[in-house]
Amino acid sequence: MVIMAADEGRFGRLGQVRRAWCAPGIRPESGQQLVREYLYGYVAVAPALGKMSALVLPFSNTQMMNLFLAQVADEFSDYFVVMQVDGASYHTGKKLVIPDNIRLIVQPPRSPQLNAVEHIWEEVKEKHFYNQVFDSLDAVSDTLCKGLKELMDLPDRLTSMTNFPHMRITI
Repeated sequence: MVIMAADEGRFGRLGQVRRAWCAPGIRPESGQQLVREYLYGYVAVAPALGKMSALVLPFSNTQMMNLFLAQVADEFSDYFVVMQVDGASYHTGKKLVIPDNIRLIVQPPRSPQLNAVEHIWEEVKEKHFYNQVFDSLDAVSDTLCKGLKELMDLPDRLTSMTNFPHMRITI
């Protein structure tokens, strides 16, 4: 059995300007854009294993969640997966197809601080998205994939960021 947390994050061309370091006396410059195009990153993390599964998909709905769950079930086919999710309607809907080796546990309402994947979103946004201007949604997708791949290649960092006390259950 493996305990996982899953979440979706919205990424797009609507830029976020943040503070930036620079030499004293120099004012940093950063572009900002207001293009409302988005895509969604789906991530499930297994802190105990230092592994995660990720997909970048065009929407956040039941159909996309079904694709994601099938992906996780395949990647973690050697395990029975207990997956923590938030209470989004497409996590609990009647059309959701939950694979045989996955059980979903819905976290309490209005409690994103309980979901370990929130730390992954913070890391990816901070390192790859703040103060960036993207020419296309493909560029957003490439940047998101690059950020997620970097974390996948660092299992110790992934565990350090996401190993919440309630995720440490062993059987």
